[in-house]
Amino acid sequence: MSDSITVRGFVATEPKSSTTPGGVATANFRLGSTERRYDRATNAWIDGNTNWFRVQGYRQLAGNIGCSVKKGQKVIVVGRLKLRSWEHDGRIYHSAEIDADSVGHDLTWGSANFIRTAASGPQAAAGPSGLAALPPDGNREEGDQDYDRDYNENNDDDVPAARGVFVDDISGEEEELDEETGELKGAAA
Repeated sequence: MSDSITVRGFVATEPKSSTTPGGVATANFRLGSTERRYDRATNAWIDGNTNWFRVQGYRQLAGNIGCSVKKGQKVIVVGRLKLRSWEHDGRIYHSAEIDADSVGHDLTWGSANFIRTAASGPQAAAGPSGLAALPPDGNREEGDQDYDRDYNENNDDDVPAARGVFVDDISGEEEELDEETGELKGAAA
């Protein structure tokens, strides 16, 4: 049985990257999550206990953790909780680990600039914008590999229209994106 958990906290150590003997990329860091509550008697927020977790990411997530996460940043981690205990010199020790599925910055505390990396695996079927192309009727069956193959082979000329374009929600104007930085190229940037 595996338990899913979502934890908001701060990165307590610089992420450490390595590779398993089988060649799988890994990254890990310690995460501290401090309970906060409002004390009406003093009209102030006070810190409670801090829970400590070791966060472990694999494959593409490991590479993105190494490039994006730094000590001291506020993050949100979603993954599977693993509680471990062991005995050493007659004393029992416990640790909490999270095998991360997702790690991201907590935007309550600041802003971030997201840059999509090259997809591998199930996301590779998505187009350059990250969204899988839909057939003309807008309905696509899950795993419709024939459609994906036919669409990509016959409609490569249509792909640039979806790539590198941002539509302003307010004005409805299309603005070009710089594919390297993910930022707007126009004057509105």
